[in-house]
Formats: sequence, structure tokens, C-alpha cells
Amino acid sequence: MAAGAPLTQRQVSDEITAAHRATAAAVAAGAPAPRHPARDFAPYRSTVLRHPRRAPLPLADPDAAELHGPVFGATDVTEPDADLTRQHPGEPLGERITVTGRVRDRRGRPVRGQLVEVWQANAAGRYAHRRDRHPAPLDPHFTGVGRCLTDDEGGYRFTTVRPGAYPWRNHENAWRPAHLHFSFFGSAFTQRLVTQMYFPGDPLFRYDPILQSVTDPAARARLVATYDHALSVPEWSLGYRWDVVLDGPAATWAEPGEAGR
Repeated sequence: MAAGAPLTQRQVSDEITAAHRATAAAVAAGAPAPRHPARDFAPYRSTVLRHPRRAPLPLADPDAAELHGPVFGATDVTEPDADLTRQHPGEPLGERITVTGRVRDRRGRPVRGQLVEVWQANAAGRYAHRRDRHPAPLDPHFTGVGRCLTDDEGGYRFTTVRPGAYPWRNHENAWRPAHLHFSFFGSAFTQRLVTQMYFPGDPLFRYDPILQSVTDPAARARLVATYDHALSVPEWSLGYRWDVVLDGPAATWAEPGEAGR
């Protein structure tokens, strides 16, 4: 391959396999399973270039970030915010879905009043963002962003359309599996988990270095929703359940470089 040419999928897949084998060998030798994906996971090229390399700077006043950060209240988050199919005059294109679950802490207690945000590509695999140059059609009736507050049981619920896969130029013929981006806030805006939810049975899983940066198979499986026929709404939408644990050994993982994708 010529110098500077993009890596092939085979090369990236070989790197992923090597990373997974290294993790499995370390765990077999007695090391704990990794708690977070590596920030410099080599198959995910852009995170290698942009991940932080210096220790965080301590704040003289930890509350200062809250004084200058965004503010929300219960009256600012309304029911229509959670239905991404009702934000425009017309119906969006694509397979309508309902995504619901519970947000819990490590002890299984519900996390109430949590701000949950979601954003995604449309059914053709394109974001409504000026920097998205994927030559797929935009949907004038779908923006792809929503939010809600968790209820007393820690539950959240969104209605949307299933996003499409899209190319992302990490390597030759690189495609991202269909996914939803999620953001969960704790009791402060400095407490935030940003991650992605995937759909079961996607054939692109094995080829995706972002998902595969989670080298622990059990942790990786927790990023995949479950189809739940009981959640499907007759004549309306298919139902998926995705529960989230914010901390502890069973925590839902935040993926490396998520802010850029």
C-alpha cells in the first residue's frame, strides 16, 4: 500500500483482534477487566490524534463551572421534546421506533429527574448538521434531537426513527453501525455520561473500531439495546429497551472520542 493511503478494513480488524486478545490475556493473568475504553485506541484513528494527554487542571472554585453553565428546570423540558417524529409539520421518513429504559446507580436505585438527551442521524444516515457532508438526503421533517427527564422510577422514553448507517472515513470503506447518541446528566452539569446505544444484530458491529474499543465483551454487550415486542406500539412503532447504569462494575461505558461523533 502506498504511503499515506488509508488502511483497509482488514488491517483495522486485525488491530481490533490484537487489542481484544491483549485484554483477554491480561484478564486471564489476573488483571481486572478494563473499566473504560482506551483513549488512544489505535484502530479509532481520530481519537488517537485528539485525546487529552495532560492531567486535568484543578479548579480553585469547583462551583464556578455551575455558575456559568446552562440551566434547566422541569418547565423547560416538555413532553413533545421526547417525540422526535412530532417536531415538524410533516412525518419523517423511516422506521418509527420507541426507545425506553431505566437509569439506575450501582446499587440499582432509580436516578430520578435526570436530564436525558438524544441525538442521531436520520433514516438515510445523515445528521442535520452543516458539517455532515455524507451525500445522503436530508429529511425536512426530522432534526434528530430530543430530551426528557427521568420519572420517579428512573424511566425515560423516546419516540424516533431508526437511524441509518453512514461512512466516516476512519479507514477504507469504514461504516458506522446504526446508533443513538445519549447524554445523561447527574445532579450537576459537570456530571455527565455521553455514550451510544446500538441495535441488536447489526452486521457492522465487528467492523466498527468505536464499538470495538470496548474490549470487554460483557461491557460491549451492555451498549446494545434489546428488542422488546411488548414495547412495540400497534400500528405505530417497534420497541427497544436499553437500561443504563451510571457507575460501578456494571456501568454503561462512555466511548472514546464520543464528543466528535
